[in-house]
Amino acid sequence: MPLYEHVFMARQDLGPQQVDELTNQFKGVIEGLGGSIVGTPEYWGVKSLSFRIRKNRKAHFTLMKLDAPAAAVSEVERQQRLSEDVLRYLTVRVDTHEEGPSAMMRKADRDRDRDERRGERRRDRDEPRRGREDGDEGAAASEE
Repeated sequence: MPLYEHVFMARQDLGPQQVDELTNQFKGVIEGLGGSIVGTPEYWGVKSLSFRIRKNRKAHFTLMKLDAPAAAVSEVERQQRLSEDVLRYLTVRVDTHEEGPSAMMRKADRDRDRDERRGERRRDRDEPRRGREDGDEGAAASEE
């Protein structure tokens, strides 16, 4: 069977649980028509959009890696076109699926690591410097 990567964007006013329900609904359609989802669907979170789509400035993004016949993918896309909760979708046929997390998930991990490192540096700056006392800072400012 052909391999696909399918990303869809859901409205911003939905909760993460409702997005999971949508994902499970589409997963059921794919499995009902003889396909399968490789791994678990990746929820990328709420992201800002470059421009408004149906009055939405943000959207929930979800990636599904599919191993399914073309008829199953067509049916999922048809249901997403009819759904008011889905803003956009994109399906791409691939030769092989990447092992491990997608590029978006790796970016989130890298950003989290960077923020943790920055937090440590900020904590170092917040600590009082050695050799200085509260009275010394005022004296240095008055000399200038």
